[in-house]
Amino acid sequence: MLGMGKIAKKLFGTANDRYLKGLAPRIKAINELEPEISALSDDQLLGKTAEFRARLEKGDTLDSLLVEAFAVVREAAVRTLGQRHYDVQLIGGIVLHEGQISEMKTGEGKTLVSTLAGYLNALPAKGVHIVTVNDYLASRDSEWMGQVYRFLGLSVGCIIPNIPDEMRKAAYMCDVTYATNNELGFDYLRDNMKFHPDAMAQRGQSFAIVDEVDSILIDEARTPLIISGPTEDKSDLYVSVDKIIPELEDGDYELDEKSRSITLTEEGMENLEVILKKAGLIESENMYDFGNVAVVHHVNQALKAHKLFKAEKDYIIKDNEIVLIDEFTGRMMDGRRLSEGLHQAIEAKEGVDIKTENQTLASVTFQNYFRLYEKLSGMTGTASTEASEFGDIYGLGVIEIPTHVDISRKDDHDEIYRTSD
Repeated sequence: MLGMGKIAKKLFGTANDRYLKGLAPRIKAINELEPEISALSDDQLLGKTAEFRARLEKGDTLDSLLVEAFAVVREAAVRTLGQRHYDVQLIGGIVLHEGQISEMKTGEGKTLVSTLAGYLNALPAKGVHIVTVNDYLASRDSEWMGQVYRFLGLSVGCIIPNIPDEMRKAAYMCDVTYATNNELGFDYLRDNMKFHPDAMAQRGQSFAIVDEVDSILIDEARTPLIISGPTEDKSDLYVSVDKIIPELEDGDYELDEKSRSITLTEEGMENLEVILKKAGLIESENMYDFGNVAVVHHVNQALKAHKLFKAEKDYIIKDNEIVLIDEFTGRMMDGRRLSEGLHQAIEAKEGVDIKTENQTLASVTFQNYFRLYEKLSGMTGTASTEASEFGDIYGLGVIEIPTHVDISRKDDHDEIYRTSD
């Protein structure tokens, strides 16, 4: 016997199917406009942007402009890139415009899809941010897809590391700005440390299209972006504490690789107290007395540096400096430092120059930053597995977009075996 849910699904289709069916009239209307739009000259096509903006000022909404705007973008893409949006890509564009996640299989042209919602949402001139996972993609897409926007009279900016403040501000003033999640987050923090509104680079968070949305909004969601400033020099203390770590035995601490944490056992605390007294690092009987708090903190950080952070995996030594490795991309993170004395503890462990410890001046997680946007959307090939998290945390729905041509590959479920046999 089929359950009621399965019977309803068979009769009416899934919620995803019903949503896609509801978009059919708009896709049909965009296609019907094609002969009329393709007959326009380049100048007439360019003039459409001013016309749309004038209509918005008179009270039209973005939704009422969608059909015509999408038809204009499709024609602009044909003339600049030689690429015509397929119907499934138009569907993806509508999903993005409606502030949802467009799940499209690899190779279905997500980069081109973003131009549809990007153009439409850039018309109110509040700025659209298109977020990519690395600098190469931000630069490439701003040039490649930028041809479509520029053809239609919109300005396109790109934020890459180490550009001067004036260029950064100019890029944010563009109608469409390409940037990585890191650059956007750090610019937001830097703006919050400025003393005058005129010095700020960003002009608000209006609409963002996040590429590889599951990687940025779920995998890296809790990653804190931190801007810090120097505190007093404690190099000698780091070196002194580092020397006592080898005296601790395996039973003195408990290691949790998964949560990357380490805690002292009861025996470990007693043993450490004796070692610290012998080394002259604490003066009172109890190492947890108020005056010893800083030393105990440094011991905990040194313990992490020795037991949790491995050279050539978590960091490398380059030019007598510790350079962190990004666990997601495997790239070097020049200029990034671990906080709360952990970086100095690794420097002491490796015998390189110990730089002054920093204190946190501003911090935000990707999750909190992207929730600032008035409207947020995203694209990826794999979002349905995290659909409930997207819904709970960001209020984003996930829509599975069918492929342009049926997939011949069979995607079986993962199989996990307990032993190699």
